Amino acid sequence: QVQLAESGGGVVQAGGSLRLSCAASGLTFSNYDMGWFRQSPGKEREFVASIRWDGYISYYADSVKGRFAISRDNAKNTVYLQMNSLKPEDTAVYYCNVDSHGTTAGPYWGQGTQVTVPS
Repeated sequence: QVQLAESGGGVVQAGGSLRLSCAASGLTFSNYDMGWFRQSPGKEREFVASIRWDGYISYYADSVKGRFAISRDNAKNTVYLQMNSLKPEDTAVYYCNVDSHGTTAGPYWGQGTQVTVPS
């Protein structure tokens, strides 16, 4: 079955950086677009970024454009989210997603990794 394992979350001061990783198994990774979504307490899960199966096209939420970068390594079955210039409003649980298309989520999710940016 499809399994996704996120890592790299933590507590970082405003203006700092983190790199999230998501290792995928149980699927032919290079066939699928991948995405990152996040959810803050009391809010719905929202789109952050997605990347096409070949890595050549990516999409970003307006709130993270210019600060976050999504990438993938198909040889390692891993998708990354480099997060720079972090803000308190970036605090959330970040989820990896398989078969994302643009801003739309696919059916498979990881367990999430917590990112906290204290105000």
